[in-house]
Amino acid sequence: MSSSPPAPTVHVNLGDRSYDVFIGAGLLARTGEELSRRFGAARVAIVTDENVAQHHLDTLTRSIGERGRGTIVMPPGEHSKSFSRLGEVCDRLLALGVERGDIVLALGGGVIGDLAGFAAAILRRGVRLVQIPTSLLAQVDSSVGGKTGINTAQGKNLVGAFHQPSLVLIDIDTLSTLPKRQMRAGYAEVVKYGLLGDAAFFGRLERNWPALFGNDGTAIAEAVITSVSAKAAIVARDETEQGERMLLNLGHTFGHALEAELGYGTILHGEAVAVGIGLAFKLSAALGLCSEADAARVVAHMAAVGLPAELRMLNRRFSAERLTGHMRRDKKMRDGALHFVLARGIGQAFTSSDVPPEAVLDLLRNAGCEA
Repeated sequence: MSSSPPAPTVHVNLGDRSYDVFIGAGLLARTGEELSRRFGAARVAIVTDENVAQHHLDTLTRSIGERGRGTIVMPPGEHSKSFSRLGEVCDRLLALGVERGDIVLALGGGVIGDLAGFAAAILRRGVRLVQIPTSLLAQVDSSVGGKTGINTAQGKNLVGAFHQPSLVLIDIDTLSTLPKRQMRAGYAEVVKYGLLGDAAFFGRLERNWPALFGNDGTAIAEAVITSVSAKAAIVARDETEQGERMLLNLGHTFGHALEAELGYGTILHGEAVAVGIGLAFKLSAALGLCSEADAARVVAHMAAVGLPAELRMLNRRFSAERLTGHMRRDKKMRDGALHFVLARGIGQAFTSSDVPPEAVLDLLRNAGCEA
């Protein structure tokens, strides 16, 4: 049988832990072929969720064939990123007979990628992981870079590990079954890459976003490839988030606080990040770092695609003190100081640990929060 043509590839250069990210259409059905080529006869255990399984599990299991050890299907949503679900996944992987030379295959969005990835990191002190992300957010962000983890009552992703995948397969066809709300939420992470360091990409998104949401394969592939390439370059330079990789948290300090305040799953991660990005640019403008026009442009684009771009769009009352309290428990705290990603303009982001707390409180109050 002849092999399939190669998919566009982004290489994540991490020395002996380097791996490839394949991006294209129809890759799910070619998973078995790719696993055989790279990993020989290694056995595979699949971790997925109920929603993804309904659409894509049969295609994957047919492709994997007899190398499959079994499948673990979890409930969908952020609530699965918990100690209890992590323990359940580990117990079930062991019951399936997963050995250290086997592969844990994460089929799903960011929740499954984080949960299955963390399980792979700690099971038998580390087994191989292959990510097959099926949501836009997971495809452009969480499946690449090795961050895994679960949530706790104290905050999001506060318990986890860096565990790089051995391979990432991004089948853009899986996005055709993604609910529109989830698609929009993932788009917030696409926009992020333009705002970090690629103003031209942000400009293209402003012009071409209807094609992406219209399921235009060329537009989707371009957005995913550009986003993954940007993230791969940053991860290669700063794998464990000691410096430059913190730029990828643009909007996340505010966003994680909103998720903690509203309850995980009440607001989607990408929706919270969209609000957070708007707040980060407004904070930058308030501090005199970027223009009010740039902040307004970012908010206008988020709103145009149907994302919440400002706190008022969430139709909830917030306390500035409670939100900043959540921020102080964020994993990005260092030496008691909050780290924000700010901007000198579109495509000109940087990290800062010396933002006056009163400036954050003033921003939140001006955005409609109670004192």
